[in-house]
Amino acid sequence: MKPGGRIGVHASVWVGGWSRAECDAAVRASAEAGYDFIEMPVLDPWQVDIEHTRQVLERDALGMTASLGLDESSDISSEDDDVVRRGAALLERALAVVRDAGGTDLCGVIHSAMRKYMQPAAPKGIANAERVLHRLAETARNAGIGLHLEVVNRYESNVLNTAAQAIGMIERIGAPGLKVHLDTYHMNIEEGALGPAIERCGARLGYFHVGESHRGYLGTGTVDFAAVFRSLARIGYAGPIAFESFSSAVVDPKLSSMLGVWRNLWSDGMDLARHARQFIEAQRVAAVQATSV
Repeated sequence: MKPGGRIGVHASVWVGGWSRAECDAAVRASAEAGYDFIEMPVLDPWQVDIEHTRQVLERDALGMTASLGLDESSDISSEDDDVVRRGAALLERALAVVRDAGGTDLCGVIHSAMRKYMQPAAPKGIANAERVLHRLAETARNAGIGLHLEVVNRYESNVLNTAAQAIGMIERIGAPGLKVHLDTYHMNIEEGALGPAIERCGARLGYFHVGESHRGYLGTGTVDFAAVFRSLARIGYAGPIAFESFSSAVVDPKLSSMLGVWRNLWSDGMDLARHARQFIEAQRVAAVQATSV
């Protein structure tokens, strides 16, 4: 049994935005570091130069996925119908960007705003989010785009904080193709054990973020990556795996505020990215060997 699945890198390792120049630099660096795809930020999908992005990706023969986090003005889990409509429009536009630029997947905090909430999610808000996501999932399926709900920690959403919650929402929505997006950084905060949470998802797992407990170099924090990759191997996961890391050395002001990126955890993106690529591949190979004995 050989390890499968594409390995990618979030653009935050290289750039703070997605201007034409930033697109050029991030795509070229991702290809140079040996990745199969880049995860493009689409916080403002109306500002993405779609044709330029497509051309640059084709130039370097690099795949693309995209992610975003909604904000308070576009929170589809809001009880305010106008806010929900803005969020639905933003998500539809983001999906169109992925489709037209030649991407394969849209993921992230697309179920709520990415912020600290001061109260639990309201039933009406959850119903609003599920209604929007059902429609979005149908559009994604028709476009051949994978759609994945990211599970994040309690300081970044009050809707999906555990794998079990994501599975429950997906089952209630009942849309083919809608899957779970897990992230080791968030799992390390919220899940009692990372391996069982991954295995509970099984075939529902569609996208996976690899990030250290402090968002820096892999292997220098507290995430049990051996357990993580063994569980991925046990469920036969062959979907995208993206390395994600943030540092104050490369900052998008909006994203920095959302995520609390106040420290400079690294300054050399290429060294960080190459280390991560090798680390992920080594962990994946070791896990397959361990689980096949």
